[in-house]
Amino acid sequence: MDWDKLRIFHAVADAGSLTHAGDSLHLSQSAVSRQIRALEESLNTTLFHRHARGLILTEQGELLFEATRAMNKRLEAAAARIRDSEEEVFGELKVTTTLAFGTLWLAPRLTKLYERYPDLKIDLMLEERVLDLPMREADVAIRMKEPSQADLIRKKLMGIRIGLYASRAYLDRSPPIATVADIAHHRVITQGPSSPQVTAGASLAQQLLGHEPQSLLTINNYFGVLQATLSDLGVGVIPDYITEDFPSLVRVLPDVESVEVPVFLAYPEELRQSKRVTAFRDFVQEEVIAHRRRIRDAA
Repeated sequence: MDWDKLRIFHAVADAGSLTHAGDSLHLSQSAVSRQIRALEESLNTTLFHRHARGLILTEQGELLFEATRAMNKRLEAAAARIRDSEEEVFGELKVTTTLAFGTLWLAPRLTKLYERYPDLKIDLMLEERVLDLPMREADVAIRMKEPSQADLIRKKLMGIRIGLYASRAYLDRSPPIATVADIAHHRVITQGPSSPQVTAGASLAQQLLGHEPQSLLTINNYFGVLQATLSDLGVGVIPDYITEDFPSLVRVLPDVESVEVPVFLAYPEELRQSKRVTAFRDFVQEEVIAHRRRIRDAA
């Protein structure tokens, strides 16, 4: 099978348009169309349904696109390994983690990493969905549980716990909180039951709701829970890795907290020798050690 025709097919399938694919390939629309027709003739099948709004893959086209997509991922991985044979740390690194951890813990610390490696380009993808590292949807993942995918190198970074916090202004104007039963006189701010979250956080929230709080505010991510808590709205259910950077928050009922939640860094086995991955991994580990030291010194 002609590799060049497969490359053109992949671009057309990805763009859904002969014109857009031609632009990305620096080819005319007619040249792209000829290559697609030739590929269809060689396979004796139709790869696209053509209509006024663009192109839609046929069932056979979907099968071929799945294959070219996998090939493209493998080629990207090979290119990354070749580039990583250089001594300098440079190029793109795709990092995925949760919205809260990426926004509130990782992103504020990246200044130090860029100062050390100014030619590094980080694509930070913040979402709760677990991306497929072996298929190179991302190069590195930081997650709140041990990854289950095969062929991954895993490193436990730290353990976190989810507890109760409130602003001083809220506590000053509200009834005292001496026991968990006193939550009945307060507003609880937590992630909603349908929001993606670790089991430990959901269990703690359910425990609090069992005491029938006076009011409830649910938000679908911890960034929102933090902002509402800082705005004096109530008692927030927040992971402890967030609160270090917000000293105005007051810990409420220190004995009421979740079980430990492990935080793992993972990357594909094939990137073991990647200098970009190594540089990022070492940087995050240094920041975790500094984070633990500050918590210990503040205790």
